[in-house]
Amino acid sequence: MLLAAFAAAPAVAADAAAPAKPDLAKGQAIATQVCAACHAVDGSRGSPANPILQGQHPEYIVKQLTEFKAAKRKNPVMQGFAAALSEADMKNVAAFYASKEVKPGFAKNKELVELGEKIYRGGIADKQVPACAGCHNPTGAGIPSQYPRLGGQHADYTLAQLNAFRAGARANNAQMSAIASKMSDREIQAVSDYIAGLR
Repeated sequence: MLLAAFAAAPAVAADAAAPAKPDLAKGQAIATQVCAACHAVDGSRGSPANPILQGQHPEYIVKQLTEFKAAKRKNPVMQGFAAALSEADMKNVAAFYASKEVKPGFAKNKELVELGEKIYRGGIADKQVPACAGCHNPTGAGIPSQYPRLGGQHADYTLAQLNAFRAGARANNAQMSAIASKMSDREIQAVSDYIAGLR
């Protein structure tokens, strides 16, 4: 009898330590009440100035919200919203957006699409710029908890973020700051537009 109690103890401890599963209904409520004005309720194709969140890796969304809240990533609007969110709120809203099916985007600049594809798939060797696909996947799907989904993202938003990395205005990823600092305006524009059409 005593042996059975000891055998059961680790299982009980493991259950107690298991993190709570995200609540999609609570995430949807937060998305509707707090996020919808800028990101649309389902995180879809709202204003090109704001990121598309649908289908984004939940770990990445939580990381960004946490960094806004801690002022590691600067944006007065997002810092204000993130400050009001608990860790559970962040996980819930991230899981809600991650659960949404990604809608395809499209590249707009036909003149730059070939250059954008070349940079995304092969990098820029003479500038030591690695291929975007190496971290963000050939289809732009990213790698959960490491690199965000980029495929279909608004070109305007990607362009703004690469410029912010290059200028040092966005300093929450040293790797991206180093990469963007080596790229010209034309190269950033080309890869941003190409990413918008990835699927």
